[in-house]
Amino acid sequence: MIQKNRKTKETDITLALNVSGTGKSTIATNVGFLDHMLESFAKHSLMDINITCNGDTHIDDHHSVEDVGIVLGQVLREAIYPIEQVERFGSAVIVMDEAAVSCDLDLSNRPYLLYDVALEGKVGQFDVELVEEFFRAVVFNAGITAHIVLQRGKNKHHIIEAAFKSLAVALRRSLMTNVRAGVPSTKGVL
Repeated sequence: MIQKNRKTKETDITLALNVSGTGKSTIATNVGFLDHMLESFAKHSLMDINITCNGDTHIDDHHSVEDVGIVLGQVLREAIYPIEQVERFGSAVIVMDEAAVSCDLDLSNRPYLLYDVALEGKVGQFDVELVEEFFRAVVFNAGITAHIVLQRGKNKHHIIEAAFKSLAVALRRSLMTNVRAGVPSTKGVL
């Protein structure tokens, strides 16, 4: 279990992560929809995640959502690199009713996000534009290349949840043990 604390004028976050867990989580960010998405992420990535965040949600949810993504990415980077004897690449398409979202990723240690999920408005009180901010914070701080693409869908809740689950499953698959892979790069290091 790797733990990290991050305190700024906007947020106070404690996050603990076990990438080789069973999908258990205790999430309390004071952003209900984000809690739901992170619980789903933990379940489908099979990572154990504990997060508390006290943020300036009286302003809006932006700082809490982005900063949780930053800390999750930092802890993932510490848990993943240097990588050895894992698949490295992962892919998943997750279907939720009418929605389907794909995630293809590379544990490249070169951060890049392609986010092709055009959504506007809110899910409950949650601004859907914050989803891209969260994913950007995670992948840039974790050193992951991820392409998250909406294949089809109408319901914003379903689309966003499918996006979180697709990242979770793709990440789980990329971290699967492959003892024959050694360092999975022609460079010899990632």
